[in-house]
Amino acid sequence: MNKKLTLNIDDELIEFAHNYSKQTKQSISSMVEKYFEKLKRKKHVDKLSKSTKELYGILSDKPLPDKKVMRKEFHEKKYWLILI
Repeated sequence: MNKKLTLNIDDELIEFAHNYSKQTKQSISSMVEKYFEKLKRKKHVDKLSKSTKELYGILSDKPLPDKKVMRKEFHEKKYWLILI
């Protein structure tokens, strides 16, 4: 459920937000919501162990490959290594 939130923000930041909103074709509300979601995730990440933090988000910018393609590549490399 969405609720309305009123913010008091500096005039320059409001102007920047409007311009950025137009450039990225997203509403200011969605930008603010995404920002808070990011803060919320960061809070959870801070609780992770050091080694897990290093891996966290490593694939977030890349789409996951297809399972069939991954299997094929794995088996090709596996058998190639056996032949050496």
